[in-house]
Amino acid sequence: MSSGPAHNVQVRVLVVEDHVALANRIGEGLRDAGFAVDVVYDGAAALESTIGTGYDVVVLDRDLPGVHGDQVCRRLVDQHASTRVLMLTAATTLGDRVEGLELGADDYLCKPFEFPELVARVRALGRRSLPAVPPKLTRGDVMLDSARRVAFRGDRSLLLSPKEFAVLEYLLAADGRVVSAEELLARVWDEAADPFTSTVKTTIARLRSKLEEPPLIETVREAGYRI
Repeated sequence: MSSGPAHNVQVRVLVVEDHVALANRIGEGLRDAGFAVDVVYDGAAALESTIGTGYDVVVLDRDLPGVHGDQVCRRLVDQHASTRVLMLTAATTLGDRVEGLELGADDYLCKPFEFPELVARVRALGRRSLPAVPPKLTRGDVMLDSARRVAFRGDRSLLLSPKEFAVLEYLLAADGRVVSAEELLARVWDEAADPFTSTVKTTIARLRSKLEEPPLIETVREAGYRI
């Protein structure tokens, strides 16, 4: 692998927002930006979701009904040390922002917000949450530039879908370690993905086809995949 400033592999995000249309728009926008995203609409669902899934970033509306966003934030900070919290709120005073940060939130964004700013802040928090890897990953004649979102085999540009790019990035970042299909599903997809489907296998097959010969991705029987 090349040296240089660090970058992170795909970030797993939970969006917690009680306005359903806004929550879904945020989720779709973050997925388009390359994140693996789950969306829930209340605090109780947020706490339940974090029991079984290690999220890198939680985008948390402060003004949630039922279990308030402040309570969710405190629980996340107490129980998930590596999870970063970006708190959203319509409150705009300095006191509100300070109070949110004192609850343990890592960042604070006031509504309404510009979506590129939300993406930049989630990306920045993700870099703090995940183990860092070099921005350019190489193995043999394959090079992937995470920052520019491009990949090459030799001098040939690889036209990859977002999921194919994320799988290749994750396998390259594993640096020869065997990665199970379950791990790929957890890191690259979201909770909507059916663990009993052939999603990972199908994506790996398409990726192999685009990488062409000689073979790069090895299937390790009953264990997973490695480069």
